[in-house]
Amino acid sequence: MARIHPEGWRQLQASGAQQRELATLARLAEGLPDDYAVYHGLHWTRAEGGRTVFGEIGFAVLGPGGRVLLIEQHSGFLDETPTGLLRPGKRRNREVAVALAHDAEALRARLRPLLDGADAQLDTLFYCPDYSVRQPGTAGLDPARIVDAGRRDQLVDIVRALAGPADEAPAPAARMTALHRFFADLLELVPDVQALAGQADDLTTRLSGGLAEWARRITVTPHRLRITATAGSGKTQLALAAFVDALEAGRRPLYVCYNRPLADHIARIVPPGGEVATYHQLCDRSLRAAGRPPDFSAPDRFRRMEADFAALVAEGRGPAAGFDELIVDEGQDFFEAWRDTLLALLKPEGRAWWLEDPLQNLYGREPVALPGWVGLTADTNYRTPADVLALLNARLPLPAPVRAGSPLADSEPELFAWDEATGEAGLLDATKRAITRAVGLGFRRDMIVLLTFRGREHSRLAPLTHLGPHRLRAFHGRYDLFGEAEYSEGELLLDSVYRFKGQAAPCVIFTEIDFDTLDELTMRKLFVGATRATMKLILVTSNRAAALLGPPA
Repeated sequence: MARIHPEGWRQLQASGAQQRELATLARLAEGLPDDYAVYHGLHWTRAEGGRTVFGEIGFAVLGPGGRVLLIEQHSGFLDETPTGLLRPGKRRNREVAVALAHDAEALRARLRPLLDGADAQLDTLFYCPDYSVRQPGTAGLDPARIVDAGRRDQLVDIVRALAGPADEAPAPAARMTALHRFFADLLELVPDVQALAGQADDLTTRLSGGLAEWARRITVTPHRLRITATAGSGKTQLALAAFVDALEAGRRPLYVCYNRPLADHIARIVPPGGEVATYHQLCDRSLRAAGRPPDFSAPDRFRRMEADFAALVAEGRGPAAGFDELIVDEGQDFFEAWRDTLLALLKPEGRAWWLEDPLQNLYGREPVALPGWVGLTADTNYRTPADVLALLNARLPLPAPVRAGSPLADSEPELFAWDEATGEAGLLDATKRAITRAVGLGFRRDMIVLLTFRGREHSRLAPLTHLGPHRLRAFHGRYDLFGEAEYSEGELLLDSVYRFKGQAAPCVIFTEIDFDTLDELTMRKLFVGATRATMKLILVTSNRAAALLGPPA
């Protein structure tokens, strides 16, 4: 069986033309001997400075003699014209022969320096399994280099003959190693995130959904369940499932968390009928409904609002009729006094869930005691790439290793460092280079989150509207008349590690990381920020922080 690079292709799901290319890859893998290597471009591409250099070539086959065969596949119909074969439906009907020659020459030019100026042994093949070429002589290609519907069963044999003629001696090991490194490393084969992001998200959702499945099967009376689970384990899915279960059973649910962005997100996706709020939103709403609006001009406004809300509930004047289901998310950020007030809102036969992750305790609060509650733990992170978790387990003083459950294992976390002596200019330059790297890897700007290690009030990035050519979308610190957060107009989200807790993004650029000592709070902030990434993590750190963290790989 041929060696396939990159790995993980059997876990991909596709339809249409992409599914046909996956089927071709399977045929090449099973039909070619193990001294052949196949580099596929179906969901992987080489990006350099935002440009795709590898063109539309689907596969590159490296034979045992060092010969390279480029295979371009086209599924569906073709147009035969006097000038050659054309792909229909494209704005520019580029000739197949021209496109193949262009891609081959671009690759040949890049291989010359590797081969000390010599031309690579490089050939091309056009594979159109759904179309029979009627006039191969005018197709613009050597008919021997066309495998159409009439010859598709011969594909593997033809590939083997072109990439590894029987009379060709094996190439020196050094040459094969150099060619492999060129395709695997210098070409920087990375996920085509446009194709993979949705699949990774769907697969992660299915995997982490296990917690939501079996936690809801637990029967205990009274229902008091404390779930202590790591980032990416499925806590939010469990919270949503419990909320929906309550609505479907005719019960009234209350979802309460600490972070406003998380509450806003949950409120947008749950069905109507229950209540979703941060603890302070719940205080504010209840006090206003009772004719006691909070005084936000007071210096201790939040503590006073909490006390007034607790008194209101004690008087029996809290939210009308009480709740049948209480779901507390981000429980590590709550106080015991909040616990007592919330439980007082629960009907006598009501059910309560407490979801928490001590590693995400960024405010240094003591754990809330829940005597008599049934405990449940989950230590597998299904969201964060396995190599990111390996980095965190190796470099951070975590209480216990976090188990990796993500299907992504080769995201290659990266680090960009700046010299403290250069001050803000050095930080901004390193951050801009990280953004350029992320965009060059194929991530759209709406898939990237620029996460700052500092709080919004202390971030050196927060006042900016632009970073290089990139417009920043940042929270203004205020809300409109409908309670929606107001953001500046930009395409690249900038947020703090505190506000973004409970959320995730395909690519996270974790910037402004600067510390002298890797203490517990620093460790937790690093853990929270890094585990927001579902596909790619880029760290932007000061030199001193980089020295304490060590290299990313």
